[in-house]
Amino acid sequence: MEIRRTDIFLKTKKYDTADYITTKEDVTACLAVALAENDTAFFLKTIGIIARSKGMTQIAGELNLSRESLYQSLSPDGNPSFETVMRVLDILGYNFSIEQKKSKKKSTARVSRS
Repeated sequence: MEIRRTDIFLKTKKYDTADYITTKEDVTACLAVALAENDTAFFLKTIGIIARSKGMTQIAGELNLSRESLYQSLSPDGNPSFETVMRVLDILGYNFSIEQKKSKKKSTARVSRS
């Protein structure tokens, strides 16, 4: 019995989250999850992905920045100013707001020591 080797090539497409952020609800959910993670780098990366989904060139133009500068600012190695972050959120149609944490109720249970 003769065994033939056949090479099978699977064509794949590089996954890009920005391709799947298509609605305001998607943007809102992404921003909420990113903030909940309490990780600045993750939050900035999320803003960058959302900006790409909406058109990085257009957003950069509205910020009077080059596209490359905005990409760099929102990259994992970037360090954008708070003003830049606020302006990008504004262009995307979002406000940044602060709310007080909900207090955790202290346990009223007592431990008996005998």
